[in-house]
Amino acid sequence: MNIDLKGKTALVCGASKGIGEAIARELAHLGASVTLMARSAEKLEKLIAELDNSAGQKHHFMVADFTNVASIESLIKEQDMSYHILINNTGGPAGGRLRDAKLSAFEQAFTMHLHVSHLLVKYLTPYMITENYGRIINVISTSVKIPIPGLGVSNTVRGAMASWAKTLANELAGEGITVNNILPGFVETDRLIEIVNNRVEKQGVDKATVVNEMKESTPAGRFALPGEVGYLAGFLASPSAAYITGTSIPIDGGRTGSI
Repeated sequence: MNIDLKGKTALVCGASKGIGEAIARELAHLGASVTLMARSAEKLEKLIAELDNSAGQKHHFMVADFTNVASIESLIKEQDMSYHILINNTGGPAGGRLRDAKLSAFEQAFTMHLHVSHLLVKYLTPYMITENYGRIINVISTSVKIPIPGLGVSNTVRGAMASWAKTLANELAGEGITVNNILPGFVETDRLIEIVNNRVEKQGVDKATVVNEMKESTPAGRFALPGEVGYLAGFLASPSAAYITGTSIPIDGGRTGSI
C-alpha cells in the first residue's frame, strides 16, 4: 500500500491544536511539506519546529481569521497556492438548541466552514488539476448522519458541508481529485471539553459522571486520540486512496447508530 507523501504539499486549516495539529503531524510524518493555517502565530511557530522534516520537507504557516473571508482571500492571493492536499478543519459553533439560535450564529458558522472551504477549493483546485492529484478532506462530524442534541447550529452547517463535499466530489472525480469527509466522534480535544462542560451545566451533575456517560455510549468504551483521526486523514491523502471519493467516514468507536 502506497501512503508515501514525499513530494506532496498540504494546506491544513485549524492546525494550531487538536485534530488539525494531529493531521499536520501525520502528513509531515508521511513526507509531505505542510503549510499550517490558524489564528495563533505563537502556536503555529511552535508546531512548525516540531514537524518531521526528515525527508527534506519545507514547512510554513499562515495566520488567518476564518471569520473574515475577505482577509483570507487577500492573504492567499499573495501566496503560492500549489497544494496537492487541502484539509478543511474549523472549530465547531457553540452549542445550544436550534430554536434559540440567532441568525448571526448561522452567518458566522457558514462563513467559517462553508465559505472559507469553498474559497480555498477555488484557489487550490487549478494546481491539483494540472498535477492530476488532489485530496480535499473535510473534518466535519458524525452529526451529518445523526444530528447531535444541543448542537443545533453545528448540525445544520455540518450537514451543508457534507452535501457541498459530495457535489464537489462528483464534479472533480475525473480530474484526479478526491473529496471526502472525516466524521469524528468523541475526540480528546478542547472541543470535547467544551461539550462536556455544557452537559455538566445543563444536567447539574459532576464532570466525571458526564465523561463516563459519554464513554459508555461508545462501543469502544473510550474517547479517540487526535492522532487516530490523523491516521485516517493520512490514508485519504495518499495515492492508495485514489478511488475513494464522495464518502463520509465516521471515526467514532462505533458510536454512530447507523450504517
